[in-house]
Amino acid sequence: MCAAALFPLFPFSKKRFSDHRMTDVAHAPVDDAAARRNVLVLVLAQAILGSQMPMIFVVGGLAGQMLAPNPCLATLPISLIVFGSMTTAPWLSNLMQRSGRKTGFFVGTLGGAVGAMVSAYGLYSDSFLIFLFGSYLTGIYMSAQGFFRFAASDAASESFRPKAISYVMAGGLLSALIGPQLVKATNDISVIPFLGVYVAVVGLNLFGAVLFPFLKLPKPAPRTAETPRGRTRAELLRDPAIVVAMICAMVAYSLMNLVMTSTPLAVVGCGFEQDTAADIVSAHVLAMFIPSFFTGHLIARFGATKIVAIGLIILAGAGVVALSGVTLENFFIALILLGVGWNFGFIGATTMLQAAHSPEERGTVQGLNDAVVFGCVTLASLASGGLMNCSGGDVVAGWTAVNLAMAPFLVLAGGALIWLALKPKTAH
Repeated sequence: MCAAALFPLFPFSKKRFSDHRMTDVAHAPVDDAAARRNVLVLVLAQAILGSQMPMIFVVGGLAGQMLAPNPCLATLPISLIVFGSMTTAPWLSNLMQRSGRKTGFFVGTLGGAVGAMVSAYGLYSDSFLIFLFGSYLTGIYMSAQGFFRFAASDAASESFRPKAISYVMAGGLLSALIGPQLVKATNDISVIPFLGVYVAVVGLNLFGAVLFPFLKLPKPAPRTAETPRGRTRAELLRDPAIVVAMICAMVAYSLMNLVMTSTPLAVVGCGFEQDTAADIVSAHVLAMFIPSFFTGHLIARFGATKIVAIGLIILAGAGVVALSGVTLENFFIALILLGVGWNFGFIGATTMLQAAHSPEERGTVQGLNDAVVFGCVTLASLASGGLMNCSGGDVVAGWTAVNLAMAPFLVLAGGALIWLALKPKTAH
């Protein structure tokens, strides 16, 4: 897909998103031409820089299994990436609030490059601890990438905002194609397993960083005594719309990570090739991002809460398929449904969150949201390895435990949506 071909995907729409009130519409005139330009740059950033995430998620658990002193710790490197993202999100969000998105994005690519270098050295020196430290630094990039979706909406009108978020998420479609293929191309260039993959990740970060100067985003206004401060964290967490959006984002992302982290271990453990595991992860990541070309339109038409609800139902369907067998067809179908369910749930929850706060609350809300979301994703990835390798006598028992663990969290998110729908709407 050439860059110019993306422009027709971003039409201006007069239809207003009304699932929750927007609180920042009247603060400044909005230039959707600038928003479309930002979306294009961020789509390319998702495609190039985002390729490192499927690469690392394909090999991270396998490399951990090779280095870890205990197989129950195989997915700990993935957990450290997400933990790094969780601990980075609050200070990185505040940095962006003060110094702008570009500064935060450059910090993210630096973290990704250094993290891959350290991880490569851990593989070279056969050190699990060094490998884990590199994984933590990689989490700095993962956190920065999470803010791409928010940056897409910074210069967008109310009607274009859900589409902008959705289109930027769609940039992951190209990363889903590029990342696993780079794993296949680089995995065997060194006698040390997986070393070539991490060297390639360093190159992706250095190359992708050149995109950010092309962003045209509003500069953070200097704070004065008259600058609105917005609500405190405690006050924000008493807003039902914010709380439910965070719960739904947390559940959608955590369950996706829980199952995806264990998938390469399950596929290889069931006797299939590592390249087959890469193909399944590639299909999953494609399913995560292909719907983004129309998710924003669905949200604008039907409302975010309905799209999130559909996403939760699809996630439940993924679990049912995974529990019904361990053939290649089961793995492919379950992981495709997992990707689509994540897309609807996470983009819908992001749109709900954007509708529930004012511009001066942006740094606090977005940092708090991503800290909570990725904190729970960290726990999910930790649980994934334990459930997969230490909850039964064989691979099938572990895979069954992973997928059964989805049920209570789907009930939590579904219950939260129902509670919000039944709660009377009140103004701030």
